[in-house]
Amino acid sequence: MQARVFGRTGRRVGEIGFGAWAIGAAWGEVDDTESVAALHAALDAGLDFIDTADVYGDGHSERLIARVLKERGGQRPFVATKAGRRLPQQTVEGYSADNLEGWIDRSLRNLETDCLDLVQLHCPPTDAYYHPELFERMERLVERGKLRNYGVSVERVEEALKAIEYPGVASVQIIYNMFRLRPAELFFREAKRREVAVIARVPLASGLLSGKFGRDTKFAADDHRQFNRHGEAFDVGETFSGVPYEVGLAAVEKLRPLVPEGATLAQLALRWILMDEAVTVVIPGARNVAQALGNIAAAALPALPQATMDAVARVYEADIRPHVHQRW
Repeated sequence: MQARVFGRTGRRVGEIGFGAWAIGAAWGEVDDTESVAALHAALDAGLDFIDTADVYGDGHSERLIARVLKERGGQRPFVATKAGRRLPQQTVEGYSADNLEGWIDRSLRNLETDCLDLVQLHCPPTDAYYHPELFERMERLVERGKLRNYGVSVERVEEALKAIEYPGVASVQIIYNMFRLRPAELFFREAKRREVAVIARVPLASGLLSGKFGRDTKFAADDHRQFNRHGEAFDVGETFSGVPYEVGLAAVEKLRPLVPEGATLAQLALRWILMDEAVTVVIPGARNVAQALGNIAAAALPALPQATMDAVARVYEADIRPHVHQRW
């Protein structure tokens, strides 16, 4: 797996990381034994970037990661977490100095470390990006040694562009996949110019781009692909990238012929993301060993031909763009 420089931090990380939302909660039944095995397998294969959050399973994801790293010993991978979604309601006032420090202290305990590699503000309200004092509070926490770097996880391109105006923002996590092309239009170029790391999340559009779903697929009641289908619990863009389920299924069928021999649609989707050099790391989720190793194997695929890139763009323009492009 190739490594890419994580923005101004200078640290190099493998281009495929481990998204740890699914091992926490909100993706149906979770088996801790399989989750632990998946993490071990990924780290054995050379993966060195893990992304989690304090609300994934109310800290369960963070604690599982700490357990695995304790079992392994040795050099720790880069572990990024997030803070802010513990608020009962998203308000700028909720991102007070006391709240931020409290959330970060909790993550320090959960991850069993004395300093966090990266803390990302977890999709705060858009207005928060226009409050410099919030970012100054993160600076103070860096100075006090509670975290090495801070960044943001955003819903909208507008938020990403505003965030990188703050010189201390080391990274931006944003949804980018075959069903979400807008970040590459302007934001990626600006991020690269400012040496801001880009973490591409929801790379498989909540599994739609795995090609494994159909009209009759049933999701568990505690799976966000069931309970947040229309944005009932949080931003609908986090579920299937905001694409109506049936529309996504139809688009997937147009993408299937593009899969290289010996690869899967999911691997094609991951390799497609890595074609943009502005992306630092992509973070697909994995709940078992096969998924974890399959994700990593995508990095070994050869560069995609221009014909494939053009074909993906045509599917997006015809089927997906009207549903998502101007919303996020």
